[in-house]
Amino acid sequence: MRTYCAFLRGVNVNGKTMKMAEACDVLRSAGLTGVVSVLASGNLIFQSDKPHKDLRGFLERTLSDRYGDDVRLFVKSSDEVSAMLAAVPFEEDSEMHTYVFVCESGFEEVLLQEFDRITPSEGEAAEIGDGIFYWRCRKGATLDSGFSKILGRKDMRDKFTSRNIDTIAKVATKMKL
Repeated sequence: MRTYCAFLRGVNVNGKTMKMAEACDVLRSAGLTGVVSVLASGNLIFQSDKPHKDLRGFLERTLSDRYGDDVRLFVKSSDEVSAMLAAVPFEEDSEMHTYVFVCESGFEEVLLQEFDRITPSEGEAAEIGDGIFYWRCRKGATLDSGFSKILGRKDMRDKFTSRNIDTIAKVATKMKL
């Protein structure tokens, strides 16, 4: 059995917020073990002996069947989550937020190209590290960034999800239990 985290693209389905306790029950009913959630933002940790490449489709179908609408997510192993933390290209700074983008393979390059088209605010930066896109912006200015407006475009939404680096650290800690 390997440990994984499903990073849900969103927790709102059909206008209702998906409760993480219920989503955990759905995954347990589907035969996964060790199912727990981290925070209420769509981070579901579980164990499975299914091949990694099969898990995303399996989980999306399982959750979509339960909630009656498309549920999009990305699956990362415990090693991949640890690598996300190890590859953070920015120094820790109490004035800044660092976000990790979990996305379709190769989409990190698209994100970087889009970032390069904006005029970043002071301290705002983006880099790719180990195939993961990282974005740093000043606390309190996330939604004001030109980049955040790009992220909200309809053509971008299903290709990624993002988490604050603190959330990724909590997920990594929980995966080691």
